[in-house]
Amino acid sequence: MLIDRLLPEARELLVTIKDGSPLIDAANQFRKGIDLVVVCDESGRACGVVTKTDVVAKMSQCGGASCTEPASTVMTRKIVSCQASDWGTAVWASMKEHRLKNLPILDGESRPIGVMTARLVLQLLLEETSDEEALLRDYVMNVGYH
Repeated sequence: MLIDRLLPEARELLVTIKDGSPLIDAANQFRKGIDLVVVCDESGRACGVVTKTDVVAKMSQCGGASCTEPASTVMTRKIVSCQASDWGTAVWASMKEHRLKNLPILDGESRPIGVMTARLVLQLLLEETSDEEALLRDYVMNVGYH
């Protein structure tokens, strides 16, 4: 199945900040279920990502809540992402390969439209497997073939 099936849930997980924003702004965005903040340039294109681990590591060095470092100093600039037209199996393979729990979903112009989590991808793959199992069961039992 395609990732676009999960766009409503993925949109709810999307949090963005401007590339010049202080790191504390990224830290304030993390809450239950939000583990990734997408950093965008002035045109709204993704230019990096910041994780909770990035924030904790930097803030422990620069004084916690008084940290005025820009988020761009800790963001990962090489973004591993997916698109809504990608297959769930391909996204899962990419997440495993790069050992990631979250991937931003980018449109054709590199603008973020959602965040794909490992949980969401596994949910999609489970639905796909269940659908295939039902089709196979119907085929074996000759249901619908008269």
